[in-house]
Amino acid sequence: MRKIEENIFKVLMILSTIIISSTLFMILYTLFSKGLASLSWDMVSKIPEGGFYIGKGGGILNAIVGSVYITIGSTLLGLIISLPIVIYINVYAKRNATLATITRLSSDILFGIPSIVYGAFGFAIMVYMGLKTSLLAGIITVTLMIIPILIRAIDEVVRVVPEDMSNAVFALGGTRYESAKIILRQSIPGIITAILLSFGRAIGDAACVLFTAGFTDSIPTSLDQPAATLPLSIFFQLSSPIKEVQNRAYAAAVILTIIVLVINIVAKIASKNLSKNKI
Repeated sequence: MRKIEENIFKVLMILSTIIISSTLFMILYTLFSKGLASLSWDMVSKIPEGGFYIGKGGGILNAIVGSVYITIGSTLLGLIISLPIVIYINVYAKRNATLATITRLSSDILFGIPSIVYGAFGFAIMVYMGLKTSLLAGIITVTLMIIPILIRAIDEVVRVVPEDMSNAVFALGGTRYESAKIILRQSIPGIITAILLSFGRAIGDAACVLFTAGFTDSIPTSLDQPAATLPLSIFFQLSSPIKEVQNRAYAAAVILTIIVLVINIVAKIASKNLSKNKI
């Protein structure tokens, strides 16, 4: 009976792997087969010219730069906010303390909120404070969206660090601060993975920045200017009835996929190198 159950679950796992791999292959095949023909140096090195979204010349450099600005800014800001929270609930507060439990529960709830809700919330704050659509508003809104991801992902990594390691620090006369440094050093590969997850969520989201970052054909030079993003650029181009513009949307999707792929590779390399410093 156990052998039958083992074979059944083995078949299910193989089928699941095939389905996931096939889905990824079909997505990549669709993007590259439709987008490579429209991909050119002008597309990644120029901003849109007049009538770009109805088939005229130009590129999507504004969207590439805008996405990078918002994603890097929100990821760094989110990490600055998330790390102290995780350190506090795991080092300074007792692991099963009420505050730690409430923090984790709140993060789980916020994790499941759709991005459009964060966009609406960010827009409401902008209206209340009299702000306009801008790069800063986009960074703040995306930061609010990825903070729960960072908190829960980093928290899970920190919690698997053996408690004996902290006890050893205390036994040697160390402080909680020194214990936190040891825990963070052990958790660096996992923290990089958490950053990668947040980066991917931030750069690929359209609904969150639709009401807050706005859209422009120029590259923002200050935080109070609107910023274009790749997801919105793809959305606007796919909405066009012109075939050439739709193909450009697939080319933009290829660029977005390549950016995420490069970030994944860099993160994997960095995680592997930093793992050597673990105790």
